[in-house]
Amino acid sequence: MSEQPSLLDDSVNALRRLMPRRFRSDIPTVPVVRLSGTIGFSTPLRPGLTLSSCAKALERAFNRPRAKAVALAINSPGGSAVQSHLIFKRIRQLAEEKAIPVIAFVEDVGASGGYMIACAADEIIVDETSIVGSIGVVGGSFGLHKLLDKIGVERRLYTAGDHKAMLDPFLPENPEDVARLKAIQQEIHESFIALVKARRGPALALGQDDLFSGAYWTGRKAIELGLADHIGDLRSTLRARFGDKVDTPLITSPRSFFGRNTGGIGIGKIWPSDGPSLAADIVSTVEARAIWARFGL
Repeated sequence: MSEQPSLLDDSVNALRRLMPRRFRSDIPTVPVVRLSGTIGFSTPLRPGLTLSSCAKALERAFNRPRAKAVALAINSPGGSAVQSHLIFKRIRQLAEEKAIPVIAFVEDVGASGGYMIACAADEIIVDETSIVGSIGVVGGSFGLHKLLDKIGVERRLYTAGDHKAMLDPFLPENPEDVARLKAIQQEIHESFIALVKARRGPALALGQDDLFSGAYWTGRKAIELGLADHIGDLRSTLRARFGDKVDTPLITSPRSFFGRNTGGIGIGKIWPSDGPSLAADIVSTVEARAIWARFGL
C-alpha cells in the first residue's frame, strides 16, 4: 500500500521536470521588464523609451501565469515628462488590476523621469553607487541669432498668434517667453513632487532642503533620504525572496519579421528613409547623450 503513492509521486515529479519552467507550478515566476535609455528621444536607429515601446512588454509581464511579482530593471536618466508619466500610470494600472507587487531595480541611473518610473514600484532597490533622484524639470535650447548676423543670413518667420514663435533659437530671447516657460516648468515640477510624496509617503526625509531641487545622490544616500528602500541586485534579491529556483524571464515587446520591436501606435516607421531627417536624427542623439552626461555617464 505504501509503495503505490510513492510510485505515483515519483511519476508526477518526473513529468513535472520535463515540463517547461514557465508551466511548472512548483517554480515561482517573477517576470522582468527592462526599461532602459532616455525617455521620449526616439530616432530610427536609436529608439528611445516611450509608452508605445514598452506597453506590450508590461502587459505580457503582468499577464504571466502565476507571477509572484513583476521586476523592473531601470536604467534611465530621464527625458520626456509626459512619456515618463504615461509609463508610470500604465505600470500602476496593471499592478492594481492584477494585484501583483512591483519591484524596481535601479542600475546605473534612475533619475528624473527614470526615477518617476521607479516610483511606480512598491519597492525600489538600488546599487550603492546608483545615481538616484534629480526630481526637477529642465529644458534648453541655443541662441543662434548672432551667428546669423555674422554670416549675413536674415531670419524670416511668419506666424498667427503672439506666442507661436516663442523661444525660437534663431530670434533674440524674449524675457516674457522665458517667464512663460518657467511657469510651465514649475507646474510640471509641482506635479512631480506630488507624485513622489504620494508614492514614497512617510519614508521621505522631507526636512532635506534640496530633496526636490533637482539634485541627485548615490544609492546609499538615496536610501537615507527615503527615495529608495534597499541595496541589492535583481538576481540575488529575487533568489533570497522566492528561492533559488525562481524563474525570472526577460519580457520584451513582440518583434516584427525584420527583428524590430513592433511596439504600438506611434512607435515610428521601420525604415530610416521614412522617418526623421539625418539632421533631426543627429540632434536627437546629441540631446540624449547630453542627458546621460549630466550624471557623469
